[in-house]
Amino acid sequence: MGKVCSFVSRLLAVIVLLAGIAAAQNPAAAAKIRLGLGDVQSVETLGLLVAIEQAKQRGVDIEVISFKSEDVANQAVVNEQVEMASGTPYTVIQKVKAPIRLFYQLSTLQFYPVVNTQYYKTWKDLDGGDLVVHSRTSGTLAIANLVAQRQGIKYGSISYVPGSEVRALAMLKGNIKATIIDWPNTQMLMDKGEGKFAILPLGELKASDEALFARQDYLEKNAEQVGILVEELVKVWRTLNKNPAAAGELRAKYGLLKDLPKDLEKDIVPYYQQGAKVGMFPNDGGGAKAAKADFDFFTVAGQLQGTADSLKVEDFWYLKPLEAALKKVGQ
Repeated sequence: MGKVCSFVSRLLAVIVLLAGIAAAQNPAAAAKIRLGLGDVQSVETLGLLVAIEQAKQRGVDIEVISFKSEDVANQAVVNEQVEMASGTPYTVIQKVKAPIRLFYQLSTLQFYPVVNTQYYKTWKDLDGGDLVVHSRTSGTLAIANLVAQRQGIKYGSISYVPGSEVRALAMLKGNIKATIIDWPNTQMLMDKGEGKFAILPLGELKASDEALFARQDYLEKNAEQVGILVEELVKVWRTLNKNPAAAGELRAKYGLLKDLPKDLEKDIVPYYQQGAKVGMFPNDGGGAKAAKADFDFFTVAGQLQGTADSLKVEDFWYLKPLEAALKKVGQ
């Protein structure tokens, strides 16, 4: 019995040693990245999911976790329940001095205010009216605040319902009268709404819709893992901008979005065609240029305090992962 225990002990020691050697040879595989989404996986997250799959092929272990809102995802990063998340946590960084930084711009704002014309036909009609947006820290709320300022109106109430798809379905059922949603769901309402929905004019917007962020100390300590993910993001975004039809091919290749409703499958390629057309997906990850555009937008929208010129990029963004990735894959 003693010989068996001794053999087992030696075997376990060898296994532990080999595991340590493997981790040393491939540091990218040393620890899992838990990535939080403040929404369900959908057409608009497909590019990110593809980049994650390609990073996995290079040895980076990534688990995607969906939270009920961006607010919860923000808190999960601050509390180290996840390593990174997507959103635009400018308010959280400024107000509570959270030690988190954005490091990759996934997309710029391309949202559409949609109203049920039985209740509202213009922005002025929404003075005292009810509007539904994604969350308290979302780009949709920033848009709502900005438009209210431009139009000189004040909403009667603003409610929060995460997910463009969820809000669009609620519009169809008559449970929501006005909201701000993404392009695929706007098209769905126009197709199925029997003429009762209208898109209100918004004007030009230049700001982040979604960006990846993490605690700065995590980004500094895990430069290799983060760097691989950022490289793959740049590659995927450039592929989709050059050939939006690749979105459908990549989805099939990696078996992604298996639970996507059938009526939304047809929107995958058109969504990326529209995104590429309007410059929704940056080829360079945004960086300092994106940060400054965000300062302009979020200060006017009331989600950042102070003037845009007084804000510093380094207080909100950590640029080293993106700068390193662009050196490898090209500017």
